[in-house]
Amino acid sequence: MFNSIGRKSRTYRAPQGRRAYAVGDIHGRADLLDRLLAEVERDLDVRPEAETYLVFLGDLIDRGPASRDVVERLRCLSSERFRPIFLLGNHEEVLLRLMDGERGLLASWLKFGGAECAQSYGLDPRQLLLLPEEQAIEAVRGALPSSHIEFLRGFIDTFRFGDYLFVHAGIRPGIELADQSQRDLRWIRAAFLNSQADHGFIVIHGHTIDAMVVERANRIGIDTGAYATGVLTAIGLEGDERWYLSTAGTHSEQSSTLVD
Repeated sequence: MFNSIGRKSRTYRAPQGRRAYAVGDIHGRADLLDRLLAEVERDLDVRPEAETYLVFLGDLIDRGPASRDVVERLRCLSSERFRPIFLLGNHEEVLLRLMDGERGLLASWLKFGGAECAQSYGLDPRQLLLLPEEQAIEAVRGALPSSHIEFLRGFIDTFRFGDYLFVHAGIRPGIELADQSQRDLRWIRAAFLNSQADHGFIVIHGHTIDAMVVERANRIGIDTGAYATGVLTAIGLEGDERWYLSTAGTHSEQSSTLVD
């Protein structure tokens, strides 16, 4: 389940007395979301009470068959056991830009997972392509409940948790967090993934699919391609420990001494 290589690094810690879970890219797999949320609940059952956050790293929608169900499930998510935090992925960004009337996005949105999203809201993506773009956008606007759009508009880009930073795609190496562009936070790949720079914290991200959790000295990637593989992964953090939950049924635990 892990891909770790290289030299030892220092120990990283979550804030004292707090716990966090982060969930990778769901991409319309409501079935896997329900299974992973049940895994989180079971994990909470065997741990002491603590102030707990459940962070969703973005890309809730597109590609998989049930974007609408995922959004509705998480929009209504409420628990006395954790506080949910939602980060904006590039797929939510594109949908919101479409809802704002940006032209030239519709065909690429449909091609890269939007077709499945549209279908989950009762639309025929083939018919959308036959309409003038402005009419097609209006059709999508009419199909998506305003509560769903308002929910997505409330997402944030980053969440700092002790020595960890949660973000959808990654960060631009060498640039202060406050100066990072939204595009990089939601879209960056190679410049971040290939960097060995010490960011001053460990970046926990999704966006880039790997067959297993990828650990490096400066980042942990947990997008295991749920929409195609059936494996949705979460990381848990508390003190200097970290552990993983997934719909594959594995639960591996180790210290937070990372390798590069």
